[in-house]
Amino acid sequence: MTPTANWSYPTAIRFGAGRIAELADACTAAHITRPLLVTDKGLANLPITRTALDVMDSAGLGRAMFYEVDPNPTEVNLAAGVEMFRNGGHDGVIAFGGGSGLDLGKMVAFMAGQDRPVWDFEDVGDWWRRADADAIAPIIAVPTTAGTGSEVGRASVLTNSETHEKKIIFHPRILPAVVIADPELTVGMPRAITAGTGMDAFAHCLEAYCSPHYHPMSQGIALEGLRLVKENLPAAFSDGTDLTARAEMMSAAMMGATAFQKGLGAIHALSHPIGAVYNTHHGTTNAVVMQPVLRFNRPAVEDRLAKAAAYLGIKGGYDGFYDYVGQLTDRLGIPENLTELGVTDPDIDALVASALSDPSTGGNPVEMTAQNTRALLLECF
Repeated sequence: MTPTANWSYPTAIRFGAGRIAELADACTAAHITRPLLVTDKGLANLPITRTALDVMDSAGLGRAMFYEVDPNPTEVNLAAGVEMFRNGGHDGVIAFGGGSGLDLGKMVAFMAGQDRPVWDFEDVGDWWRRADADAIAPIIAVPTTAGTGSEVGRASVLTNSETHEKKIIFHPRILPAVVIADPELTVGMPRAITAGTGMDAFAHCLEAYCSPHYHPMSQGIALEGLRLVKENLPAAFSDGTDLTARAEMMSAAMMGATAFQKGLGAIHALSHPIGAVYNTHHGTTNAVVMQPVLRFNRPAVEDRLAKAAAYLGIKGGYDGFYDYVGQLTDRLGIPENLTELGVTDPDIDALVASALSDPSTGGNPVEMTAQNTRALLLECF
């Protein structure tokens, strides 16, 4: 039986098949009367999106939609979305889709009431305090993939179109007021997207679990998230109509994003600049660099991953866990290295510099330096 539940951690979550029908009620709960649905170009004309718009329309909420969202959203996309939000007199956002739609939707709600450039709110120190918190519009999040977990996050990733750098924009109030997690919306995901987004959830849980920072709650959530991915991603990949596997993967995605409050690490520090410059799929890039990063971090994580392996029913301690990751990525058709992913003639120096400036480096269990990061990156090709 497909699970159904109502949760209030980390925010209000309406979880279960068919719950997109509650979209209008969720808007009422969030005090939204004129929502703007923000999604990406690929989803704009799909049946699941039309269903959401029909639910809005039948409740008298209109069917306004903004979909000029790139796979790696930029400040250009954001400016266009904010303009539509303001011109339409909207009072809230329905962020609908995968990581790109969710992240950009949250940013539209955030920036519509601000008068400073978005880069002034980068996740550096307490820069988030520069924002007018009372001007942030309420957000409903409706994920259609099971990977980023952005629906339960207090940040968005935005690519600077001029410098090709991914920046994290943070504010506590961009945590969506209500999440509708309906696994039926993920049934139509292509297998490659199921694989890539699923490995993104796995990477979030893995890096949070390995982070040296102290956060026992996140530690437990990360470990259970790893188990859910292990037991359900192959099934969701093999049979996209398996609603139970789809539902469990949606849980794993939200668990990964909740857990990484504890920190991320080198996997994301590498994948952020690679995705920004070469426009690769984020989760798939994470999967490609995962084994090299595991080797890089082995001295610091060997004992911890041996414990995780035991919990996951994987024999052989760290080595068994490492081999399992390779077997999983092979099964999912993940490219073997960055060259196979399509990253050719890379500017290694620029990628190293961007990786070291990424906030994720601070959560890596082994200190990242220019020298060892360069060597790590080269191993990924």
